[in-house]
Amino acid sequence: MPLNSVNSNLGATIALQSLNATNSALQMTQKHISTGYRVADATDDGAAYAVAQRIRSDVNAITSANQQLGNIQGLLSTTNTALNNVSNLMSDARQVLVRLSDSNTQGTQRTQYIAQYKSMVSNLKSFFQDASYSGKTLVGNINGASGFGRVAVVRNEVGSTYGIATYGGSAFMASISFTSTQLGGVSTVAAMIGTASSATFMNKLNALGTAMATYGAAYKYVANQVSYNSDKMDALNTGLGALIDADLAKESAKLQALQIRQQLGTQALSIANQAPQSLLSLFK
Repeated sequence: MPLNSVNSNLGATIALQSLNATNSALQMTQKHISTGYRVADATDDGAAYAVAQRIRSDVNAITSANQQLGNIQGLLSTTNTALNNVSNLMSDARQVLVRLSDSNTQGTQRTQYIAQYKSMVSNLKSFFQDASYSGKTLVGNINGASGFGRVAVVRNEVGSTYGIATYGGSAFMASISFTSTQLGGVSTVAAMIGTASSATFMNKLNALGTAMATYGAAYKYVANQVSYNSDKMDALNTGLGALIDADLAKESAKLQALQIRQQLGTQALSIANQAPQSLLSLFK
């Protein structure tokens, strides 16, 4: 290729190629700065972007799981509150039954204690009926014969579940809702609160303690799972940042350097384009 030609300009071609490369690098750097990502889409780094999308999906799934676990925390907290109040009132009811098991409690006094016990039972029923959270309950349908069965909640991003058994509130109420005739008999009441395995009231009181321990442990499990999920999301986001986040300090310095290179490249191209004009002097 002739060096002195108006049809081709090697210097301008080289200068233009260099300027184009600088402009491409400048656009990429500006993209990194404007988005904050080194890998903003698949055109930047397909493999890294695919990994990033999977991690984002995991984080979103764990977030959803934690929301569901949060609902269950509310349900368990409500259930524990109800059972704790039932337990406290059961303790008071036991005192009334002890008085009714005393043969000295007769006449009007006995009638008053029977009315007091029945009022407590009615109050216990209201505790169970009100133990609902967002339309759900773990103590069953008090007005029916059974609960709603085992409750399973998603606990992680792969859909694993944690199961929580419901408590038979209706069966509990049926076992302690003694009639006036039953409460009127001293020996009958004594049997209700005795130590025999057939002691209905005491059996339910013991079962209630077991249920409280079970739901307390379930609440702790769910709280630990929520905490773990939060820590896991933090770890995933940290790894995601290391994979795709841009180093803005580095990109800022690079931007300034490229802007200077762009200015110099533009000047070099301008000078190269002026070279053929020197050939005009040969024809004067």
